[in-house]
Amino acid sequence: MQISDYLDDIARAAGFLSRLPMPARHFEGHDGSLTRASGMFPAAGLVIALCPGLAVLILSAFNANAALTALLALTILIGVTGALHEDGLADSTDAFGARGGREQMLEIMKDSRIGTYGVLALMVSFALRALALTIIISVTGGWDAFLMLLGVAAASRAAMVWHWNALPPARDNGVAASVGAPDESARNLALISGAIVFVLLVTLASDLVTAALGLALLAAAASQWTSMVRSRLGGHTGDTIGATQQIGETVCLTALALLL
Repeated sequence: MQISDYLDDIARAAGFLSRLPMPARHFEGHDGSLTRASGMFPAAGLVIALCPGLAVLILSAFNANAALTALLALTILIGVTGALHEDGLADSTDAFGARGGREQMLEIMKDSRIGTYGVLALMVSFALRALALTIIISVTGGWDAFLMLLGVAAASRAAMVWHWNALPPARDNGVAASVGAPDESARNLALISGAIVFVLLVTLASDLVTAALGLALLAAAASQWTSMVRSRLGGHTGDTIGATQQIGETVCLTALALLL
């Protein structure tokens, strides 16, 4: 592959995972498949986290309140992604909280309405991320928080690719199935690059032990979630893939805050 191919894949991945405008030339003649481009999800995560990360840097430079800085950064992050992953978490939680079988769970995921379980999941996830980021900013400062935020963005999106590749599609006509599952080379690229970026950035911000423990906890959370999805649904959906990112991000930020 040439450098231009990697740039195309990053643009396609970022375009799929966010509302960021990407140059049209990266999509010319492309069939919409993410089989190869999914390998660039961690790189796309860096692009997506750049805006909220810069907000943390700028506000911290002016000694802004850490809690308000964290809330504003997460608000910007949600705006950049269009709450894509939060929607997946809410729909997945509603489906898994129901007492019905597999078909009922899939129907719940297709329903645009949000239920009690989904609301609670979003509240808990946002609260944990906001509190964790507040602690990280307060303890480490803006620059190190910026590095950690980027590292978590990359690693949590690598977890999405792993979940996507590990399970077959739960339905044949879903969004995840329509764009093609990551192949093994894309999965390996995502996992290796996501892990390297995370360990490097978190080590620069803190230390290697914190980075290793944070990555291990993220991997354990993603693995446990994937096992649960396999047991209840027998395959992935776009919602379970998005939920993987949210679970990974929440667990990882919380772990980093506790380890500082």
